[in-house]
Amino acid sequence: MSATAAVIYNYDGSFEGLLCCVFESYDKKEIPLAIIGPDYRQSMLLAGKDILTDPMKAKRVQSSIPKKISYEVYEFVCQAFLTCFPEKELYILLFLRQAYKCGPQIMNRLTDEIVYPLYKAVQHLQKESHLLKGFIRFSVANQVLISEIGPKNFVLPLLKQHFMERYPEERFLIYDKTHQMGLLYQPYQSRIVPIDALEMPEFDETEIQFRQLWKLFYDTIEIKGRHNEKCRMTQMPKRYWDYMTEFQSAPTLRRKIPNGPEKLPVKYK
Repeated sequence: MSATAAVIYNYDGSFEGLLCCVFESYDKKEIPLAIIGPDYRQSMLLAGKDILTDPMKAKRVQSSIPKKISYEVYEFVCQAFLTCFPEKELYILLFLRQAYKCGPQIMNRLTDEIVYPLYKAVQHLQKESHLLKGFIRFSVANQVLISEIGPKNFVLPLLKQHFMERYPEERFLIYDKTHQMGLLYQPYQSRIVPIDALEMPEFDETEIQFRQLWKLFYDTIEIKGRHNEKCRMTQMPKRYWDYMTEFQSAPTLRRKIPNGPEKLPVKYK
């Protein structure tokens, strides 16, 4: 029988690394007090155990989830890992330990103190990704669509299929400023890569005109007598406004970027 151990798991921050933490928990018959990634400064009061990412161990845990529990649980765990929930790693481990015992019905235990916080976190992730499918604004630079977002959750994996289907013949970049990651797409090829910083390019006169027209359209269609700021912020949360064309001041032309999408001003890790 496993018991809570006075130990903290240190892992590399990857999903495979977290699966190795699950493997370690079963292998050593222990439940850690916490699981922390590389960006967290660990307190020296408790022992820390470095959990190395082993592809074989990760694969064993990964394949066992849909086989021994259900594919729904596996998808749920994958999405839970993308959330901004502070203690998601430990909660996922505890969730899986329960799921291996009770099976697929774990998804119905919404009053459980482990299941419910993860459920709410996944709901928040799904809601945010749904909103961004409508709130993302692209700008054109040298025939490449470029957008910047600042989500709380890591939503790029959930946005990828939507925008690939919407713009199958285009080339685009969606930059997640919060997590410093970018979704790069060219026809029928996509990848999500780390990006240290993205300097948004200056736009040519055509792009500026379209941005001004879009802002004018947004301002014009409003019925001034029915303006309701609270309702607008409910339907369109204010934290998204900084990345939406209609809320930005009119752009000015400063310089032209080099030709070709491969020369976008992006610095990769």
